[in-house]
Amino acid sequence: MGKRDDLIAQYADDLKNKCGMTPDMDLLTKVTIGCGPAIYNADASTVAATQPSELETVKENFLMKKLGLADSPQLMEGINAVLETYGMSERNKYRAVVYYMLTKHFGKESVYK
Repeated sequence: MGKRDDLIAQYADDLKNKCGMTPDMDLLTKVTIGCGPAIYNADASTVAATQPSELETVKENFLMKKLGLADSPQLMEGINAVLETYGMSERNKYRAVVYYMLTKHFGKESVYK
């Protein structure tokens, strides 16, 4: 197993134990690959949930550009719902896990097919 496989296993563990979800491993793998090299960088691999600029970046670069969603208040509501599920007290919110949950939340799994 390579480094990416180890990270995907870690993300799946977070989804199961911290978010109470059974991950779709195929989708999780595709979302992780879609994050590119960011998953290997300690700072870029996590989402700074307390920084409004970071949440704006997630909204613009992931929800609008990647998933093709139109800008609306629902986008930020979705981000907040996902972060709430992850647990606000959880220090490391992995980008791939957040993106996976946002993909599920907005029903955009087809983007990764």
